[in-house]
Amino acid sequence: MNTSATAHFNIHYGDELTQNVSPLLHEVKHALDSLIETGKTSIIDLRSIPLAPGEEDKILQILGRGEVQAQLYALGQSEIFETQYTGVWIVTHYNDEKDIISRFIEVTTMPEILCSQTEDMMAAYSRLALYLADEQKINESPSEKSA
Repeated sequence: MNTSATAHFNIHYGDELTQNVSPLLHEVKHALDSLIETGKTSIIDLRSIPLAPGEEDKILQILGRGEVQAQLYALGQSEIFETQYTGVWIVTHYNDEKDIISRFIEVTTMPEILCSQTEDMMAAYSRLALYLADEQKINESPSEKSA
């Protein structure tokens, strides 16, 4: 079942533009200033703001793409990229049919979704410690492992 019609909440009437592109970009600018001055991060839910067709694309075009991008596969695919404005990130989540289910502008040094979780790090530590406890495994040659 294609849920893209229900997942997209941007409200508009007819073909008129909402005129929300400029105010939204000013909000990003103020959020970036706040991040620089106080370290306070901000998240703007693009799907909760009334935008006319093409306005979200216009925002993404103006913000552009920077050098950093990542893909995440956990409960569906997510795409994360830093815009041409360092500290301003676009985080997009997709469903199994590749429809966008949410899109955010995050003004932060690193999007929360990319930060390692304490529980995951503890599990990784345990796995590595267990592996290192078996010195024989570490010292096996590649040919011995496949035998």
